[in-house]
Amino acid sequence: MKPKFALLCAGMFVIASPVAMAQGRLVREFQITKISRAFVTTPLLAYAGGEAAPRGQAARWLQVEAEFAAAPAFTDELTVRYYILFNGNMFTGEVTHVNVPGGRERRSVIYMPPHVLDRYAGTRPLTPNSVSNVAVQIVQQGVVKDELSLARAAAQWYAAVTPISGLLLNKNETPFAPLYWDRYEQIKTPGR
Repeated sequence: MKPKFALLCAGMFVIASPVAMAQGRLVREFQITKISRAFVTTPLLAYAGGEAAPRGQAARWLQVEAEFAAAPAFTDELTVRYYILFNGNMFTGEVTHVNVPGGRERRSVIYMPPHVLDRYAGTRPLTPNSVSNVAVQIVQQGVVKDELSLARAAAQWYAAVTPISGLLLNKNETPFAPLYWDRYEQIKTPGR
């Protein structure tokens, strides 16, 4: 019985090997691994020189962060598109990154400024539930390489809602620009 069992196991290995090898080839170039959202306050930075201005109360921003993995050793240019469903309104924006190294825990971030939050939240308080869903796409040379939603939803759920664009800001356009340089991928400078 033992020889038959060994032969049966060897046969299963031969049959299973092409499947395992095929599965091993299904590695994606880019994969979004995590989406997070948070309301953060404007950073208070002290500086010397210039006239001292009275500080206002620190305002709240919506920060949406996407974590992803990149298989290529380096990618010259990569765009991360954001679709944010906030208080029943769809906001879209994108951040183009350059010189993206390969590996896990690569990050991109986008912000919704305080005045936009105030305008579209109305009298409702800001809670995590104010952001119903977020979808993120990684795009390279016009081709969507990966997509993920924060909450489970139908594919391209955001396509059914009229988008509002131009109100989301990349990190370099916010008071967060000088912070966390090592956390996020380099943002493409306009005109380059």
